[in-house]
Amino acid sequence: MRPPLVLTVAGSDSGGGAGIQADLKTMLALGTHGMSVLTAVTAQNSLGVQGAWELPVEAVRAQYRSVVDDIGVQAVKTGMLASAELVETVAELIGGTDAPAVVDPVGVSKHGDALLAASALDSVRRRLLPVATVATPNLDEVEQLTGVRVESDADLRRAAEAVLEYGPRWVLIKGGHLSGDAVDLLTDGSEEHWLRSPRLDNRHTHGTGCTLASAVACGLAKGLSVPEAVAAAKEYVTGAIAAGFALGAGIGPVDHGWALGPDRA
Repeated sequence: MRPPLVLTVAGSDSGGGAGIQADLKTMLALGTHGMSVLTAVTAQNSLGVQGAWELPVEAVRAQYRSVVDDIGVQAVKTGMLASAELVETVAELIGGTDAPAVVDPVGVSKHGDALLAASALDSVRRRLLPVATVATPNLDEVEQLTGVRVESDADLRRAAEAVLEYGPRWVLIKGGHLSGDAVDLLTDGSEEHWLRSPRLDNRHTHGTGCTLASAVACGLAKGLSVPEAVAAAKEYVTGAIAAGFALGAGIGPVDHGWALGPDRA
């Protein structure tokens, strides 16, 4: 039988830990067929991003239409979109697609490198977030988008309310940058789901956000509800972080294939 179909619209990470590469690895590990629309190319390794080049809007639109019009899709995930023009194009494409969309509003890399032009923030707020089934910002991205600074678990609800004002059906506020347990809040404004996991002593966490958003999209493509998809994604990402490994001289990636066993068979 054909596996569920998931499409990622994101940038390439030449080091293989985040971006399109992380998305496709996650989709394979979770039993779905991953497809991709490349929005940008980065020169990137364990130390940071040395360069980034966005693709023309025409190339992004053509890739998307090529996949969706012929193969179809059961969930879409977005990552690095780089510019206001790309954000608005992708928002238009997603808005015309009958499939749930997981929006990871990527603003900066794990190393602090900017991956979204400041001029594109308003387009994310006005155009992209309103077409999201689930938005998955981390705390830095919440502050970029809303001005809300989260310093404790108690601030997560205020952050979620601020993001929901821009129109996503659900928001998952990722509290991984706080101290203590890794606490995330999923809410649609009426019901809340608090997801907790022990903080793992492993610095090799490159690609965590991309991996989580892709895992949520995989769950939605399988027909899970948003809370079910997010809970399953949190479990998968926790295992991937625990198995993260050293690579190069800096921060290594999470292990997308951790659940496949030592022989990866």
